[in-house]
Amino acid sequence: MLRASFLYLSHRRGLQRFVTRQRLTASLAYRFVAGDHLDDAVRVVSDVNRRGWSASLDHLGENVSEEKAARAATDDYLAAFERIAAERLNANVSVKLTQLGLDISPDLCRELLTGILQRAQQLDNFVRVDMEGSAYTQRTLDLVLALHERFPNSGVVLQSYLYRTADDVARLNAAGVRVRLVKGAYDEPPEVAFPKKADVDGKYEAEMQELLLHGVYPAIATHDDRLIEAAKRFAREREIPSDRFEFQMLYGIRRDLQDRLLREGYRVRIYVPYGTEWYPYLMRRLAERPANLLFIVRSLIRERRAA
Repeated sequence: MLRASFLYLSHRRGLQRFVTRQRLTASLAYRFVAGDHLDDAVRVVSDVNRRGWSASLDHLGENVSEEKAARAATDDYLAAFERIAAERLNANVSVKLTQLGLDISPDLCRELLTGILQRAQQLDNFVRVDMEGSAYTQRTLDLVLALHERFPNSGVVLQSYLYRTADDVARLNAAGVRVRLVKGAYDEPPEVAFPKKADVDGKYEAEMQELLLHGVYPAIATHDDRLIEAAKRFAREREIPSDRFEFQMLYGIRRDLQDRLLREGYRVRIYVPYGTEWYPYLMRRLAERPANLLFIVRSLIRERRAA
């Protein structure tokens, strides 16, 4: 019930305008978001690297309706690659196709993504195409697969809660496309996605095993202790070296787990979002992990007591 409520609120633009104008709410969001600007994200990534983790930068924003906004987002990603190269950061970049104008024009989106991939390739870097709601799944995979032969420095995200994902894993493994596997954080109908957590977890574990066996450097993106232990156990049993895959986690969530995996010799990449469009992202993080709400409530109480 709580998850569904947060996912519903993530689409409420009126509430977004109200929440993002509140000083306290905005300050709490930056537990999960590096800041408003690329400079903020670079500072966070520098710290992440010092701690031994790699990073993936995400300039927040989606479903843009104007070409000007799509081109501005592209410019920001190109600037991110320049900063990564200039400051020798251990980081790559994640992009959303609707931020690059997919809702406006597929041709525009392809043009902008191609430009990003070209510059990343020149700088020996990597681009991960994030997955959005199920209405975009097929178009996202079609575009990634169409560009991958020319740009093998591209990868994509798959969501285990969709019924179709096992087939998509097989297709992407066969094409040699790098996959980040997540559970899924959008409000999907039962016609396309498993509604029960136990079913999603079971699917995630099975697809994770296929990626570990047959994928190209898969990213196991979860904070679920049981699934992480399952991945470690499966890799040991099949003698899959720890440098053949990585765990990915979100900035601001489960640093204890991130530290532990690093000490155990696993590769860990931290997903570092930044930008002013943090409201939908924050709502989805609360939907995924309601314990994050407890952190916010405690912070509100402390703020009130200090006033």
